[in-house]
Amino acid sequence: MDTQHFSAPAFCGGVIHVIVPHTREYVVVGNHLAQHEELSLTAIGLAVHIQSLPAGTRIGVKILSERFEEGAIRIAAALRALERCGYLTRVRERRPDGRLVTRTTFYNQPAAVRPPEPEPDPEPDPEPNPAPGCGCDRAGEPAAPAPATLPHPSGRPARAGTRPEPVPLPEGPAADLLLGLRHEDPRLLLSARDVHRLAPAVDTWLARGATPDAVTRTLTATLPDRLKHPAGLLAHRLETLLPPPLPAARREVPRPEPFQDCDSCERVFRAREPGTCPRCVADARQRAA
Repeated sequence: MDTQHFSAPAFCGGVIHVIVPHTREYVVVGNHLAQHEELSLTAIGLAVHIQSLPAGTRIGVKILSERFEEGAIRIAAALRALERCGYLTRVRERRPDGRLVTRTTFYNQPAAVRPPEPEPDPEPDPEPNPAPGCGCDRAGEPAAPAPATLPHPSGRPARAGTRPEPVPLPEGPAADLLLGLRHEDPRLLLSARDVHRLAPAVDTWLARGATPDAVTRTLTATLPDRLKHPAGLLAHRLETLLPPPLPAARREVPRPEPFQDCDSCERVFRAREPGTCPRCVADARQRAA
């Protein structure tokens, strides 16, 4: 009868490993991933699954959410965590037919050598003898470009050659809402110029009865994994998801006064309180005259 060999005594109370060497269909996972202190169990398990897939297998949030039960939100967060820790890179590329595809690269070690970034094309040398008025300085050196100036929110054009005026910090409920989006997602860090541009649209939402929490949930729900232009995305959502105006308040129709019995002729008339009808009052006045 064979004797099983365990890696630790049973009385220690800890985990006991029964190690059987793999001979086929296995993947090697380093402890730097299996015991990573910053990754969640979902991210670690997803990394092991991706590492076990053959090269060329398509992966994405939609494909993985159909395969596993964690859901698209948790899987997207796990992929972002793997990117942040250096195990995964995703690059958008355009195919010859014009379609955009995502090229995903997985690194079994985060310190693996990355492919070198392509160097920018060298700028062409200036002409040795530029013609007059070609935009070059003396000695054939290219002239320094004029500093770019952005329009001021007030609408005043900046003079050429001058530094743009600083944009004042916006104020109001709409500006506070936009400036607070960074607490929901750090990628939604907006500049003062973007807040000036988006605040009127947020004011419209608030004027139509939307609460600040509802606006925040709408602007931060299911953000894409690669958010390149947060201000553009927010402007699109504020425009396309704008709620309808509040219905006009209905005019209340005044209720008629209740019926009363006349104390003199017992006719029925409308009045706030019991008493004499208007006809008996008029007859009494004629007799008194």
